[in-house]
Amino acid sequence: MTTPPYSLELARLAALLADRTRAAFCLALLDGRAWTAGELAAYAQVAPSTASEHLTRLTEGGLLVERRQGRHRYVQLAGPRVAELLESLTAHLDPPAPRPSGLRAANVSAALARGRTCYDHLAGRIGVTITDAMTGRGLLDQDGGFALTDAGRDWFSDGLGIPPAGLRSGRRPQARGCVDWTERRRHLAGTAGARLCEQLLDRRWVRRIGSGRAVRLTPEGATALHDLLGIDGGAAGLV
Repeated sequence: MTTPPYSLELARLAALLADRTRAAFCLALLDGRAWTAGELAAYAQVAPSTASEHLTRLTEGGLLVERRQGRHRYVQLAGPRVAELLESLTAHLDPPAPRPSGLRAANVSAALARGRTCYDHLAGRIGVTITDAMTGRGLLDQDGGFALTDAGRDWFSDGLGIPPAGLRSGRRPQARGCVDWTERRRHLAGTAGARLCEQLLDRRWVRRIGSGRAVRLTPEGATALHDLLGIDGGAAGLV
């Protein structure tokens, strides 16, 4: 029997993620930023030497890229395709069973569910709410292959100051539906999702909470989303 194409490559990829520490590193890096090896070691509660070994495997396997600055080793996800793979895999998992936890852990979990970055676009309740509002206003077509409409491209240009050329980025799709692992519905990814997230962060309409993936909607952001998309942040549970 002939071995199916890509079977070895798929097995190698699965082996890279079949370790709790390496999986934790990849999920942490979904915030889209570069982390030092020391920061990831502290995050996963492993020794620096252990972290270094795992990071080498992930880098050699193509899931991470690294750069060195002085004595520090920075790593980040190799690109949006890796982020999409991780988010899609996580969306296939059942939600973890509730278990007793401290107030801080509960707050972190609630913040991530309310809003977070998925590599370079918005996820969680805020990402899904924006996506649904865009769809309701005819800016995004979820039935015809998940694509921006002409009105959607005009909205990016007129409402956010992003010209059509700013929504093109090589082979990456302009718009793509990414299944949200907490909301279990799709949020906007692709170049449009990245530009939208970038604008909301730059304008301080959303702000990061601490050093992780969680973001929060600011009062200015709530006003802007109401004006641009008719979103009631309070009713949607975003504030």
